[in-house]
Amino acid sequence: MSIQTAWQATFDFGGELPITVEPSQAQLTSDAGLLPLRQFDEQIGLTRQFAQALDDPRSPRFCDHTFLEMVRSRIYGILADYEDQNDHDSLRYDPVFKLIADRSPDGNPLASQPTLSRFENAVTIASLKRLRDLFIDQFIASFATPPKHLTFDIDAVDDPAHGEQQLVLFHGYFDQYQYFPVFITCADNDQTVVLSLRPGAVHAALGADDDLEYLVHRLRQVWPGVRIHVRGDAGYGMPWMYAVCERLNIDYTFGLASNNVLKNGSESLLEQAVANCAASGQSQRLFAGFWYQAGTWPAQRWVIVKAEANVQGPNRRFIITNRPGAPIMPEATYDDYAARGESENRNKELKCDLKIDRTSDHRFVANFFRLYLHAAANNLLVRLRRAFASPPALLPTPLNAVDNEPVPTEAFAGTDRRRYFNRRRQADPLGEGHPCTWRSLLIKVAAEVTVSSRRILVRLSASWPHLDWYQRLTKFLTSTPQVSSA
Repeated sequence: MSIQTAWQATFDFGGELPITVEPSQAQLTSDAGLLPLRQFDEQIGLTRQFAQALDDPRSPRFCDHTFLEMVRSRIYGILADYEDQNDHDSLRYDPVFKLIADRSPDGNPLASQPTLSRFENAVTIASLKRLRDLFIDQFIASFATPPKHLTFDIDAVDDPAHGEQQLVLFHGYFDQYQYFPVFITCADNDQTVVLSLRPGAVHAALGADDDLEYLVHRLRQVWPGVRIHVRGDAGYGMPWMYAVCERLNIDYTFGLASNNVLKNGSESLLEQAVANCAASGQSQRLFAGFWYQAGTWPAQRWVIVKAEANVQGPNRRFIITNRPGAPIMPEATYDDYAARGESENRNKELKCDLKIDRTSDHRFVANFFRLYLHAAANNLLVRLRRAFASPPALLPTPLNAVDNEPVPTEAFAGTDRRRYFNRRRQADPLGEGHPCTWRSLLIKVAAEVTVSSRRILVRLSASWPHLDWYQRLTKFLTSTPQVSSA
């Protein structure tokens, strides 16, 4: 890339002294905050293993750009808000992106948009199957000790499409042409464990039973005694989902669509909640449980109803579950189900921050691969922020009424929970931060890159307001040779 040094521009709005702008011969970048993520990636091997799962039919003698280089270009580009292939026609000259791809800043440019397009379209179905196994393998390796209990959330995300991509179909509920991918995420560590790109008009639960069964079999090969709990909204409250969970001996809690039988059975509870609200002037929540069997079901299943009344009016919701304690503790069972809303935040990060809706390749398989690239970027960031997280200790904390001991933060409820997490977001913005927060506090920082015979020097501005966070993260990574193995 040529560097123009003769051009100058002068502005006169600055008062006595003119403001002169001219190009610099230094190699500059606006994304120096990606370097700590690359260091963490080197420790856990995420992108290297990702590239090794792909079939590369090319002869190495005739390749200027390896699959590993292109995988890193795309994943780190997504993290830095460059989700489109076209962005890499400029990024291929960026010194930090060259460093990320194991090239010298003075070296040849990285892959261009046409090369990246050929790369994504060369991915095979066999490679996608290996990536499915890789995501599960990396999830397993992220645990230092075998877990006794795991909670997984299943959710689908609408992915609007605006072209002639294969299997883009019209979905009546969303009123758009789209894909309809499904994700299985772990509530214990926020990782995306299984994903599937599906045609746009399918039922929300289509294929989710197969994905869940495959995941459970893989996990029990490594952790035979692990207890698994699965949650999903009413879109997954389907007979085939109950059947696979019961056959695999896993706990489930799914939303259940309302019908006249359920309404009639819970009408008195709703009337009581409304009466209590009118008498007290405060919101009321009442819970009850009962056995219910739809006409096509082979047996009864336990249903919990939440009847709520407040100034917005009455509200009634149903869930179906096989959890052992559900008949005794219906409120706690429902609240644990409602906590699956946190997994929707992970989907929000994928869709809004990491732009998983950029499935604009024509081939369905190529778009499936793009989904894996975006999910890998998310997992890299999730694992780093959990490793680096430093939750604040709050005093005073609520006390347990039984033994007068402090209540664990995981058990906080209501105002205590909101107060704690508001404080945590202030004190630990990277540990709690979405991708957009990481970009504003860390990734998006200008730097000058200089290459000498002894080292590659990256100079940051000493006046950068977020330099302290960069220093903290760098110290954490360089003093922790192996954060975790993957």
